[in-house]
Amino acid sequence: MSYEKVKQAKTIKIGTKQTAKALKSGVCKEIVLAKDADQKLVEELEALAKEQNVPIHYVDSMKALGKASRIQVGAAAVAIIE
Repeated sequence: MSYEKVKQAKTIKIGTKQTAKALKSGVCKEIVLAKDADQKLVEELEALAKEQNVPIHYVDSMKALGKASRIQVGAAAVAIIE
């Protein structure tokens, strides 16, 4: 389901750094995190999302999340803007 949300979103930010920037700037509606991503990076994004009251969704695979984001490599995190 979260893969579909990423595919259907009009505007997304891909990657942990871009997702963190979107969370800090307050433009993020929700985030999607890959369960197989580096836990240290995921924990930081989870904390930011909870501070901002942004919903967090989890998916199983970085590779599949990257594919849903229309990139050729895996993605640990995606921020859905619109």
